[in-house]
Amino acid sequence: MRHISQGKSSLGMEANIAAVLSYLFGFITGLIFYALEKENKFVRFHAAQSTIAFGFLFMVGVVARFLPLVGFIIMTLVGIIEIVLWIILMIKAYRGEYFELPIIGEFARRKS
Repeated sequence: MRHISQGKSSLGMEANIAAVLSYLFGFITGLIFYALEKENKFVRFHAAQSTIAFGFLFMVGVVARFLPLVGFIIMTLVGIIEIVLWIILMIKAYRGEYFELPIIGEFARRKS
């Protein structure tokens, strides 16, 4: 678990606050912060991770809607996973931690 020094993002807010906000509305705010933040690697990492993780879960949920019976179970599980991840990732970002999800976190780190 790596920590950052507290500082400002290129958007003029504290880096940890910008990182938290990149998770606020899932992949949508992740995309926004990834596009707008040009300098701070911490913010870009969390924005990329938000975009990838919640974008993937969104797509799984969309596909699951078309599956009879099993789709409801998958959608329920995806919803629970989204809530748990959302809370954990926002807390870690607020604390200034690079918290990498398996596979996704490594890819996000390379893109930040």
